[in-house]
Amino acid sequence: MKVVHYLNQFFAGLGGEEAADSPPTRLEGPVGPGRGLGLDVAVTLVCGDNFFGEHEDEALIQLLGWLDEEQPDVLVCGPSFGSGRYGYACGTLGREAARRGTPAVCGMDPENPGVLAAEGAAYVVRTEATVTGMRQALPKMAGLARRLGAAERIGLPEEEGYLPRGLRRNEFAEETGAARAIEMLLRKLAGRVSSEIESKLDRVFPPAPVPDLARAKLALVTEAGCVPQGNPDRLPSTRAGAWFRYPVGGLSGLSGGSYESIHGGFDPTAANADPNRLVPLDVARQLEEEGRIGAIHDFFYTTMGNGTPVATAAKFGREIGEELKEAGIEAVLLSGT
Repeated sequence: MKVVHYLNQFFAGLGGEEAADSPPTRLEGPVGPGRGLGLDVAVTLVCGDNFFGEHEDEALIQLLGWLDEEQPDVLVCGPSFGSGRYGYACGTLGREAARRGTPAVCGMDPENPGVLAAEGAAYVVRTEATVTGMRQALPKMAGLARRLGAAERIGLPEEEGYLPRGLRRNEFAEETGAARAIEMLLRKLAGRVSSEIESKLDRVFPPAPVPDLARAKLALVTEAGCVPQGNPDRLPSTRAGAWFRYPVGGLSGLSGGSYESIHGGFDPTAANADPNRLVPLDVARQLEEEGRIGAIHDFFYTTMGNGTPVATAAKFGREIGEELKEAGIEAVLLSGT
């Protein structure tokens, strides 16, 4: 069985954030986690997380071109755990490969945006949110990849350990429809119902434009984990369970040494040197002085977007939004990473 493995720059050993702009690279044989799959990895394909995100079409053309040359029995992507950029690349490449006839297996946390990117075309094996789950993830991914590469029939998600793909599949049943309906009702009452048809995320439509920004009161909000030096309220570096507000009234900007980022998904060195890169208070003050913004709210709001579940993030949005509405805020500048 011939296997091609996809990794980002970090797991391929090219470097961390400083190598995130690395273009697609082809390496012979298994690299890094590929050595733990126990599969015959012929080629390892690599791309920097930033490069894939900023040059997706270009990256896909090159990566899929190499796949066409290799004609593998199966493509394995990751595991990417809770890493959003890496997961998106894995899910997107796996989706496109599967649609071109190459079965694909990814491994990631269910909250990873790469799950949505895979669109059910690629199989996604559930993993932990952090790399500590590597030892458990690789055998599960390899087992599913081995069966896909051998064109074996794949069972249901709960049987095989992959995430629901949103597909319906007809099967013969020994019981009558009436008997199965009663059994389904009993399972539902007991809280034991599972389905491959999962609810979709809601679509958030943009509000109407601010009528006159020169008269509007603006608030600064970030999910970049910007907190006072020392993180006094202990905001987690991943999967946040809270948000906080901090005063900025009278400040012309955020100074290095007074504020920092505790984000666990990128190198915060540059942000810590100038926290205005996270919360652009300095530029907002300039616009306020020039009369292009009516006023800046006396507090900025912060949380952590790294690995935070969608339901939790939506809850934060409602809570912060209600408070800003009561404060008469007409516009929000939401900065991310």
